[in-house]
Amino acid sequence: MSAILGPNIGGGRRFRYGFPSRSSSTSSSPSTSTVGRSDPPAPFTRRGRTSQTMEGQAKRLRKLQQLAPQTIVDDFWTKFTTKAPGKATTVLPQDQHADTTPSKTTQDSYDEAAVVCRAKVVQIIKECRRVNKKYRDPHFDLESDLKLGRRDCLQSLPNVKGVKAPPGGGFNPRSAKRVTEIFDKPQFYIDGPTANDVRQGRDGDCWLMSALCTLSNKPGLIERLCVAHDQDVGVYGFVFHRDGEWISEIVDDFLYLTKPDYDESYTDRVLFDELERVNPEEAYRRIYQANSGALYFAQCEHPQETWLPLLEKCYAKAHGDYAAIEGGFGGEGIEDLTGGVTSEIFTTDILDKEYFWNEELLKVNQDFLFGCSTGVWGSSSWGERKGIVELHSYSVQRAVEIDGKRLVRLKNPWGKGEWKGAWSDGSKEWTPEWLEKLDHRFGDDGDFWISYDDLLRKYQAFERTRLFDSDWSVAQIWTTLTVPWMLDYHTTYFSLSLSKPGPVVIVFSQLDERYFRGLEGQYHFQLALRLHKKGKEDYLVRSQAPYRMRRSVNVELELEAGEYDVRVKVDACRWEDIIPTEQVIRNSAKLRREKLTRIGLAYDLAHGKGKVVETAEEKAAREAHDKKHEAKRRQEILKRIEADREEQHYLQRKAMQRTKDKERKERAKNKAKMAAMQARKRAIKSGVADQRGSVSTTGQSDVVVVAGERGNASEVETEKNEAPSHEEAAKEDTQARNATASAPQGEDAAVHGVEEQLRDGHDETFCESGSESGSNVSDELSELSERELDIQVEIQLGQLKRMAAASAASAPTAEEQPDEFERDPWNAVAVAGLRVYHRVGEGGDADVVRLKVVRPNPYADADDEAKTDSAEGKTRELDVDDSAKDATLVGGVTERRNSIVGNDRPVF
Repeated sequence: MSAILGPNIGGGRRFRYGFPSRSSSTSSSPSTSTVGRSDPPAPFTRRGRTSQTMEGQAKRLRKLQQLAPQTIVDDFWTKFTTKAPGKATTVLPQDQHADTTPSKTTQDSYDEAAVVCRAKVVQIIKECRRVNKKYRDPHFDLESDLKLGRRDCLQSLPNVKGVKAPPGGGFNPRSAKRVTEIFDKPQFYIDGPTANDVRQGRDGDCWLMSALCTLSNKPGLIERLCVAHDQDVGVYGFVFHRDGEWISEIVDDFLYLTKPDYDESYTDRVLFDELERVNPEEAYRRIYQANSGALYFAQCEHPQETWLPLLEKCYAKAHGDYAAIEGGFGGEGIEDLTGGVTSEIFTTDILDKEYFWNEELLKVNQDFLFGCSTGVWGSSSWGERKGIVELHSYSVQRAVEIDGKRLVRLKNPWGKGEWKGAWSDGSKEWTPEWLEKLDHRFGDDGDFWISYDDLLRKYQAFERTRLFDSDWSVAQIWTTLTVPWMLDYHTTYFSLSLSKPGPVVIVFSQLDERYFRGLEGQYHFQLALRLHKKGKEDYLVRSQAPYRMRRSVNVELELEAGEYDVRVKVDACRWEDIIPTEQVIRNSAKLRREKLTRIGLAYDLAHGKGKVVETAEEKAAREAHDKKHEAKRRQEILKRIEADREEQHYLQRKAMQRTKDKERKERAKNKAKMAAMQARKRAIKSGVADQRGSVSTTGQSDVVVVAGERGNASEVETEKNEAPSHEEAAKEDTQARNATASAPQGEDAAVHGVEEQLRDGHDETFCESGSESGSNVSDELSELSERELDIQVEIQLGQLKRMAAASAASAPTAEEQPDEFERDPWNAVAVAGLRVYHRVGEGGDADVVRLKVVRPNPYADADDEAKTDSAEGKTRELDVDDSAKDATLVGGVTERRNSIVGNDRPVF
């Protein structure tokens, strides 16, 4: 039995602290096992912290308490989401395959994959026959992987916190042998593949077995999976549908066995040796290692038939290992094996049960394939409902209405365990006539009948898969979406152009993470879509909310030719118990290099689909934005340079003005002194004796003042403080009398000396002022040349870059330490694609559907964004059943009605 439950439906939608439980099953009992793990604290609950951390938190809290509540909320959301959204798109170093692999169209995808697969098989057969060796798959070698203990073919990469055992750790096959060593007379098909051939093994892939049971009801579906094989060489080629296109896969003929080889079995070997048989080893082989019953995983009911275990092995190799195919949904298995589209239908949601019976169930194995299950909301304490196992997939084989009785035949992929109610084997409803009408035989083979009413009562969900034949054309396109925490229709959407009317199936899907199990990361996504006529607010149809199957959503309807918008919504959930992809790579790089290489390559090829290729319009917009941004930044720097120059020029002018004022005061002071000297000179010339001494004294004093102002202050103080002796005074007096006639010239000379000193000082000051005035900044600011401005701009840009680098390299302080949201912000990125099927009929034009990804212009200005929002924002309006829908409606009653139902649709 395997899990059919998706993410925990009852848990929170945005963050989850557990992970979806997966059930493992055996062929004998419907036991359900959940991966054990410790219960770490929730990321948003209180955690143990050191005193130092608590002190930092307290400081941050005090700081936040000083802010307004709205500011605190805005600050929280600013830190909550990463400022650099994105995800690792390549795991392997220098992976050239992901970059060089061309994108394929899906129109002839199966034919192309089949041709490639046949070519591979032919090449391997040719190579093996040349060297006379059977084929051994070096990439999925069961024997060496088991004997050497690598277990890469059994186990996935571990990615659950606190759980050391990787997925698949419970698998315990004891040996691996070739088909020709196991089977006495192996045959790939015996009377074709049928539902009765299917027997589930020890892998929890009942969903895949159920899908194969369902496919067996329509001839040719299983046969087209194995396109080529050679039993003698031991090579088999299969094709599977993955992410909208068919792929080919090759395997050898080694299969796992339940029992070890005779030489490696101690207890059983001793037992057989004691029996003293002629050939105890052969007896051991025939009992424990012969035919279908010896296989560890899936097996056919016929002991010599081999198609089922080989198909299961190839499917496991395509996904990486046997553990990767544990747990799933039968509808997704049918999609992988047919390329169809599966819809999930809950029995409580069926509006018209008559229509469902007549138009859908009765067409099983024609246009649709059906599976069913119960216990989808969680298993009960009983684990079964009158023989119907919960959390288990069943296939719908037939639906008939005979003599007013509506009956449905179901198949349990275990090959045993049946319904125990009305119309079960041995019930009173069976008569010889009914046994003949329905061609039924009693037996515990997992094949049973149930009435339509009991089917709806006991089973909770149907998985309906629509099949496509050559009348349908297909187009698809992929992109990468950054998923915000706030759930809303994405700003990126798909444009659909339809040139002819007709039935259309629109599928919005994400990558199948089963192919790179272990590297899927912490974020899991649920999808939704809504179809609008181009530019219209009211939508034509929307997808059903995915409660279990989250790989894709779809809608079916008749469309007229025209232009349409497909709006998409992606709901991201974060599983805190899952290790991030980058950490899984670090953990596995040393010890599991080969495994990481294989799974990493699958990861790279898958994410290469969503590589965003810049269109010519986007390139032109980016270049125009970069040019505009660069010009704006240069303009800002130029303004800053001019402002700095103006400020500097202003300061220089003020400094020069102060210097000039000081010089003017000095000149005025010197002029006053000159005037005083002239007055004294005239007094001396008048010959007044009593004024001569005064003039002399005044002259000395003036000399001292001038000298003090101009220079050697120590000499002036010496002359002032040294009083002349009597002898020197008498001598000077005598000399003065002897030169009476020349006395006026002497006094005049003394005064003249003072004048010269003042004049020299004035001239010197004037010259100094004149020299400074000569280098003075002009009143008008000089203009810089273009070259000078460019140099200044480059200097400024260099400084900004160095400052930014230094700021990024500097460690934050204790108060600036990031909180838990800044350390691990929200960073959800999904690779998603739109696939559109259109019925064109025979000979019709296949190229009737054109798809385009419409991304918002990240380089648009605010005005351009406002125009875009007004033109395209209508198709992003809330759903009609959203509680806030009424608040978003504008206009009068007519306008509000038209925004819901449109202008051309009547209101009932």
